[in-house]
Parts: sequence; structure tokens; C-alpha cells
Amino acid sequence: MSVQTLPKRSDVPVELTWDLTSVYSGLEAWEADFREVESLLPLLAKFAGTLANDATTLLDFFNLRNRVSQKLEKLFVFASMRSDEDTTISANQALKERARILVSKYSSTTSFVEPELLKIEGARLDEFLAGNAELGAFAQELANIRRKAPYTRSAEVEDVLARGSRLYSGPGQSYDLFCDADMKRPVLSDGKGNRIQLSDGNYGEVFLSSPLKRVRRRAYQAMLGGYHAHRNTIASLYANYVNTEMFLAQVKGYPSTRAMRLGENNIPLSVYDNLISTVRAHIPSMNRYMQMRKRQLGVRKLNFCDLYVPLVQEVDFKPTYEQAKETVLAALAPLGAEYVAALRAGYEKRWVDVVESENKASGAYSGGGYLTAPYMLMNWQDTLESMFTLAHESGHSMQSYRTRKAQPYQYADYTLFVAEVASTLNEALLAHYLLSQSKDKEMRRFIINHQLENIRTTLFRQTLFAEFEQIAHARAEAGEVLTPDLLCEIYRGLVQQYYGDVVEMDELIAIEWARIPHFYNHFYVYQYATGISAAWSLAKQIIEEGEPAVKRYLEFLSSGCSDYSINLLQKAGVDLSSPQPVAEAFAAFEQYLAEFEKLSEPESC
Repeated sequence: MSVQTLPKRSDVPVELTWDLTSVYSGLEAWEADFREVESLLPLLAKFAGTLANDATTLLDFFNLRNRVSQKLEKLFVFASMRSDEDTTISANQALKERARILVSKYSSTTSFVEPELLKIEGARLDEFLAGNAELGAFAQELANIRRKAPYTRSAEVEDVLARGSRLYSGPGQSYDLFCDADMKRPVLSDGKGNRIQLSDGNYGEVFLSSPLKRVRRRAYQAMLGGYHAHRNTIASLYANYVNTEMFLAQVKGYPSTRAMRLGENNIPLSVYDNLISTVRAHIPSMNRYMQMRKRQLGVRKLNFCDLYVPLVQEVDFKPTYEQAKETVLAALAPLGAEYVAALRAGYEKRWVDVVESENKASGAYSGGGYLTAPYMLMNWQDTLESMFTLAHESGHSMQSYRTRKAQPYQYADYTLFVAEVASTLNEALLAHYLLSQSKDKEMRRFIINHQLENIRTTLFRQTLFAEFEQIAHARAEAGEVLTPDLLCEIYRGLVQQYYGDVVEMDELIAIEWARIPHFYNHFYVYQYATGISAAWSLAKQIIEEGEPAVKRYLEFLSSGCSDYSINLLQKAGVDLSSPQPVAEAFAAFEQYLAEFEKLSEPESC
């Protein structure tokens, strides 16, 4: 029996790594920019007390701030990506920490800005904007600052909060390092004669996808058992994170941590509440799917380790990375030749760090900054899931690419609320393309199964996560201590409610919350669910309407944060202030489920 281990970074072919030389040619160039940013911070500080003087002074400040912030972002992006290549290299961790410290200094230096701007009378600020065309480019930013006036404290308090920013990220940073670098996972049999070291990258795509239940069960027990063994440490990290969020909300004057984080992007709490209530209303549809899954797998009991194995095993579909790139590009053709050409050029310019390697950061993401390429990190496996992940991250990167190309720096990013729309829309177009290319019954069942799982894991499961996050924060705000037992109790109760009696409960599922890194990114997960709902609606419009819908969508991709996210999506054709998009996503789920059931019926003689 062979033993497969992850390759070292040095053994990965260069064409399968991202090209960071386009960011910095070497550490000397990074150090030079670091020193420049340090030297410019005192110049920013000199603007304190002067922003109300006149429009020219305010414009000069914004221009210098943008110059410093762009370069600071570039420094952090490079250091963070170097660290992610191998999380055990202390020199790269130190580089990232130095960048973090500089970000903290920058935040402290500019902490006077919002309190000072809020002291300017509205009429005078309007006069500034009317009399200076260049300053008008910052009108939306100024409007957003004025919107948050009730929660902006004095310059002194804001300075203290900014100085503490390094502390706020501490629990999440410690969690990431603990899970990626220190938590050792066992070598397991894949049931095919290979022994493979369990990792976050292969847990779902290799082990939980295995047709052999003993392989799935062993991996499930090993993965969640590892988190259970460290439940006290992880619960302490998460409790400290929630306590930090509570501290910030209390100082700022928000009624809750949830109100604070949704308020940052001007998202009504009703959006969150509508999501949970609408998903809960469709639990019977998910239970029907679970019953069908149980029948298809032919298992006496449906366990949580059975939820990720494809229901169609006999399809021989193992795309290589090169094949996946071409398929994704073909699938995205409805978005236009310009979109496809830009993405193809990005692949050729090594935007993507492709393969999983020893101590590499787990998962996948799209990153970069205003002055860099919109890089992507992956941990590639030759599976359909990895192909969808490539389409997903390419959606993020193309939104970043178009936004940074079209918008000035102050609007050249998009909020978390719309962050998952472009990525999930790409997945929907990929599924549509694959289904259009195949009349093979088993292949169609295979792809439809993937789409059913996409809804379950992205809309249904992420909403479960969102409700867990909401309850955990609310319990802490009510004075309860977030012990491991309490967190497990909350999570287990939600799993029971969402999955009912169809899936056999076990003790380990209660610790699953501990392996969700997004819980350290304040109230982020619900946006996966709202994002997929918006994405499926937009994809449907693109497929059915053609050019008018494509035009609206590409304008959305280029809009950044030049308007509030709710408004940008409404212009694109989706209203997430209504429960309708979520309900429509479940309608699509039910259509897929009905087709899968029909395709799975025994053929009559």
C-alpha cells in the first residue's frame, strides 16, 4: 500500500504557483515601500484639525490617504500571500505581522478623520462638494461616513479603538495558525490502496466523497475528533473573538454586534431575519432531498459522513487543471468575449496558486489589491468540485479586476454583502454549460447532484451557520459564557432542527462549529446564502434575457462600492430586501430535485 504525502513548496512546478514578482521583485523592494509608508504617516497626521478648513485641504488629505493606503494594501497582500505559501516559515509570518503592525499604525494615524468630518456642518460640506469637482469623487464615501454619525466616537476614543486593531484579529489569526500549522492529522486509507495524510483540502473531495462508508466514517471521526480533542482551546479563541466584537459594539453604541456589522454596509437586519425564516420554511424540501439521498446510497442509516458522497459514482469525470480552465472559460462565454479574454489572460499570467502543498494555507480564496493582480489560492484536486471552485474564485477575481479597472481607489472594492454573487453566478453558468453539453443520463445526474449539494451547502448550511453565529453572539450579549459545552449545545440543537430525523445524530457533529474559520469574520456566512440567491436569479436573467441582463450584470461587476450594495443589486435586477430571491433559489432546488428523481427511476422494459 503506497503512502501519499503532500509535496513541498519547492517541488511544485513554477507554472502552478502564483507570480508574486509582479507585486515585488524581492524583499528589498518590499522594504523600500515599507519605509516609504512609515515616512508618510506623519504627513497624514498633520491633517488633523484641518479638514474643515476648505475643500482643497480636504481633497489633499484624501489624495495622500489613497496613495498611502494603496501602498499599504500592496505590502500586506504580498506578505500575507507569502505566508500562505507555507504557514510554518517564521520569516514569512514575521513579514505578515510587520505589515499588520503598519496597518494598525495607519488606522491609528487616520482615526481622527471620521470624528472630524462629522463636526463639519452638512451645509458647509455640501458647499465643499459643490465647489470642487475633484472632491465630488468622494461624495459617496462622505455620505456613508455621515450615515454612521450616531456610532462614531470622539477622535480620542476612535484613536484608542484603532490602536487596538491588532488585538481584534488575534483570535482569528491564532485559530488559523493552530488549524493550519499545529493541528496534526492522521494518515488514512482512501480505500483504493493508498494511504493519504488527511487535510482540509482532501477531507471532502477525497475522503467524504468515497463510495466506501468505512472510509467516510473514519475520516469524519478523525477530522471532527481532532477538533473535539482541542475544544477547550478553540472555544476560548472563539469566545475571545465574540468578546472583542461585543466590546466594539458597546463602545460604538450599537444595540448588538449583529447590528454593528450589518450596519457597516447599510444592510437592514430584516435581510438576515428573512433569510433564516425563509430557509426554515423550506426545511421539508431539504428533508425530501435527504430521504432521496438515503435511498440512492442504499444505507440503513444516513449519517453526516454520508452527506458529501456523490450520488452518481460511476461517471468517470476527473478533470485536470488545464481541462478545467478551458471548460470554465467556455461556460462563461455568455458574459462576453472581453470578460473571457481578461480571465484567460489572468490564468496565463499566473493569477492562481494551484496545487495543495505541505503547510500551505487550506481552502481557496481570491485576493490581491488595487495595485496587484486579483490572485487566487486553490488546493487543486482532479474533481468536479475543484472545477467549480476555480469558477467560483474566478468570479471573485473578475469582479475585483473590473471594479479596480473602472473605479477610483476609494470605490475599488466591493462589500462583503455582494462578495459571493459573482463567484456563485459563475458556478451557476458552469452547471448550465455542463448540462447543455451532455445528454448522458448519468452525467446529467452527476451535475444535478452537484447543484443540489450547492444549494444544501451554500444556502441551507450557511444559513444554519448564520443562525448559530447569531445565537452565540446573543447568548454572550445576555451575559452567558461561551463554554465548549454551550457552543456544542447550540450547534447540535440547530443541526437537529435543520436536518430533523432523516440524518442520524451523533456526538461529534456538535463540534463541527469549531472547524468553520468564517466564524472569525464577523457575520460573514449569511452572505453566502443571500449571495447564491442573488446569483441564481441573475444567472437565470442572463440565460433567458441575453444582452440586456449581461449589460446590467457587467455594470454591477464594475461598480465596486460606489453605491450601497442593496441598491447596486437592485439595479442589476435583484431585490434582497425581499425574501423572494431566497424562495426562488429553493424553487430551482426543487426543480433540480424533481429532475434527479425522474432520472433515477428504473427504466421500464
